[in-house]
Amino acid sequence: MYCEDLFNYKRRKTINVKVGNVELGGENAIRLQSMTNTSTMDTEASAAQAIRISEAGGEIVRLTAQGEREANNLKLIKEKIQSLNKEIPLVADIHFNPKAADTAALYVDKVRINPGNYVDSIKRFSERDYTDEEYAQEIEKIRNRFVPFLNICKKHHTTIRIGVNHGSLSDRIVNRYGDTPQGMVESCMEFLRICVAENFYNVVISIKASNTLIMVQTVRLLVNQMKQEDMNFPLHLGVTEAGEGEDGRIKSAIGIGALLNDGIGDTIRVSLSEDPECEIPVAQKVSDNICRNSNTIHCAAHTKFNPYSYERRKTFSVKNVGAENVPIVIADWGKLNDKNPLPDYVYCGDEFYTDTKGIAKIVNYQMWSGEENAYPLFSILFRHEIASTPAEMCFVEASLEDLTEDSIEFLNAYKHIVLIAKAKSFFEIRAIFHTLLNAKCKVPVVVRFDYNTPKLEDYQIKSSMDTGCSFIDGFGDGIWLSNPKISAENNCALMFSILQSTSARISKTEYISCPSCGRTLYDIKQTVAKVKAATSHLKGLKIAIMGCIVNGPGEMADADFGYIGSGRGKIDLYAKRTCVEKGIPEEEAVEHLLKLIEKSRNNA
Repeated sequence: MYCEDLFNYKRRKTINVKVGNVELGGENAIRLQSMTNTSTMDTEASAAQAIRISEAGGEIVRLTAQGEREANNLKLIKEKIQSLNKEIPLVADIHFNPKAADTAALYVDKVRINPGNYVDSIKRFSERDYTDEEYAQEIEKIRNRFVPFLNICKKHHTTIRIGVNHGSLSDRIVNRYGDTPQGMVESCMEFLRICVAENFYNVVISIKASNTLIMVQTVRLLVNQMKQEDMNFPLHLGVTEAGEGEDGRIKSAIGIGALLNDGIGDTIRVSLSEDPECEIPVAQKVSDNICRNSNTIHCAAHTKFNPYSYERRKTFSVKNVGAENVPIVIADWGKLNDKNPLPDYVYCGDEFYTDTKGIAKIVNYQMWSGEENAYPLFSILFRHEIASTPAEMCFVEASLEDLTEDSIEFLNAYKHIVLIAKAKSFFEIRAIFHTLLNAKCKVPVVVRFDYNTPKLEDYQIKSSMDTGCSFIDGFGDGIWLSNPKISAENNCALMFSILQSTSARISKTEYISCPSCGRTLYDIKQTVAKVKAATSHLKGLKIAIMGCIVNGPGEMADADFGYIGSGRGKIDLYAKRTCVEKGIPEEEAVEHLLKLIEKSRNNA
């Protein structure tokens, strides 16, 4: 298994790695970091932004270095920061240019290289069958170029990050392994094996995707593979191109949080299409909400649970809940905005006569007397009442402690029950599902948590970390979050966003947008706002808004439409992986994108 204990927090043991004056891995705290979006040739602006990130709580700052010119200027940026009596570990971000990595290693504390484009050429989606001999020759090419870089890093005490991105896997890897978690892991392991062979251990690893499902599964697979090869390098976590606003926060909290709760991860970056210093408070909240359960949970993991690939738990259906139905949303009754997706059910408690505008009701069982479009809610302790109810569907609430052998036998005996799994922690909800799997109980389950958190962002992050991993693992036929301090409208939107961010239920347009950096060729933040304003009414589309070609074309594989910076003030538009318009002036590009979407929908 990829982690020591699925049901109790135990942090993964790693080696200790030093990045400037900051140590990460081992027993150190989870380190927070961000990346500048200034031009690396602008010494003053880059130093000033690095300081703002640091003052916000960022402990490590990354800057892009497209070429040797930018790599050389990192020296001046570091000197400028030091002249202001600041000590901030700096990281160079390298793509396509090994010479820039060699230069940067002379001046910065860590260099990030991308295995997908360090030696392999830019991704072109070409197909080629490599013989084993040809493949080995390609690995040798990597070794011949990578080892001299490692020697420079050894001499200058420079740490490296091997950073794999789903959007920039090389054609060589994709041709052999497919565009898969296995391919991402192997892309990383090729470089790690060379590091180990060269006795170089100042290494941090990241393996990212914009899809939380792929990101979580791939990191788990990587950790498992490293265990098999006796490696214990620290991990940098992040959901790449997470977006901005609520969606970016929820997506990041789910992907990063799922792994942190399992004890995996030593440094994190929340990638938002916002000012870099805005990422740090969000990252801090994610780190603060790691689930460290105080009471030991005793539960056996189901032997056929596969954490490396998605398979939804098999259940019977009760009306529109369970089996192949999309997960339902249950909301406490309150004022709901018709512009947002409405819940499938509203809980009215004892207020049976509340007008829910046609939405199905759930009421406490004492109030139910057979009315149409209304269903009773029981505690599992009231088994006689549940068994005798004439309702075609009833909701039954139970905690982990309630799932005794007798109660599970009862659940197995009736096919009109939807179980409301009420939990207080991430580990409790996971244990509930494994308990049901071990008992071969196929009752559909709605995940329920209660909160009393007044700040919306805090609530979004906490609830996403508590619930998101269940849906990533294929557990959950519905979601029900209660919080009296948050409006019904915001609460309902949050639940739909959690399901969307785990690919469990698509209810709105999804935006994949990079956080921008010194490579970005247009104003990402402004463009995301314009694209959202024009397309947010659409349902089920996935639109990628990318600053440059580093990950852009690769991420198009998971998007319906793509908007990529191809030159200063110039945009290329994509439909899936196909570039359909090139070099559009930035001021006209959003209009062209809308016409492309309209044309595609008309032809569908």
